[in-house]
Amino acid sequence: MPLLHTVTEYIGRFAPSPTGPLHAGSLVAALASWLDARAHGGRWLVRIEDVDLPRCIPGADLTMLRQLADCGLHPDEPPTCQSQRSALYQQTLDNLATRGLAYPCACSRRDIENELSRLGREKPRHGERVYPGSCRHGLQGRPARAWRLRVNAGALPWTDRRLGPQAQDVETEVGDFVLKRADGCFAYQLAVVVDDGAQGITHIVRGADLSDNTARQILLQGALGLPTPAYLHTALVLGANGEKLSKQNGAQALDTRNPLAALNAAGAVLGLRVTGASVDDWLAAATAQWAATWGPPGRA
Repeated sequence: MPLLHTVTEYIGRFAPSPTGPLHAGSLVAALASWLDARAHGGRWLVRIEDVDLPRCIPGADLTMLRQLADCGLHPDEPPTCQSQRSALYQQTLDNLATRGLAYPCACSRRDIENELSRLGREKPRHGERVYPGSCRHGLQGRPARAWRLRVNAGALPWTDRRLGPQAQDVETEVGDFVLKRADGCFAYQLAVVVDDGAQGITHIVRGADLSDNTARQILLQGALGLPTPAYLHTALVLGANGEKLSKQNGAQALDTRNPLAALNAAGAVLGLRVTGASVDDWLAAATAQWAATWGPPGRA
């Protein structure tokens, strides 16, 4: 399918974790990122975020790629896998540590909870467990478990293309966050920022549940001298309990035997009203409709 415009600087991506097949919510995120890339005449990449190997299911990556292909969503380059990039993540962490921006942490989850309790700062039911900075000035003879980014105080503002102005004070709302976990796995925040920078990602389109990760990622981009992409966080598909649809709350594998039905359902969540006799026709109409709202100004 031809691109609407030629804007060579746009590079977008869809980055699923292979913990199972795609579900309805996954397709919404994939479709939105694909449409945004096409509406801007850019490239669309797929990155398999398998850095958390204990949670990954063998073969799930191939299943996800087949589901995307069934819906006409083909990446413009061969997919990459985070599990093959550990050396780059370690090099980045070493760089941050050498500059005093990352430090080792000896705290277990229980240690953190006990310290927060002592300080009278209990974890909110649906909020972050804010790290109290226990190891900021040394391990006090304890062995290191994880590595954290040293965060400065102050609200960090950013603008979402859909949600508008946003801000978060990472120090008070999250604390110094983990870059490498106690089990040796590199944390999502480090891996995603390193990979977005290495792949030249200019636009990130993803679900609204990831919006509260954005300030952390912008801080890390700044620490690494990387540009900050443009962000758009989409509406979510909700489960029966009113929370984000996920494998944890019973999300069923996406059925792509009728890809038009799957695309219609995903498009409806994104506010698209599209018809098409074939997948290609549907995607062409959806791209034009997306471009009218989210495409380059004056070029829809």
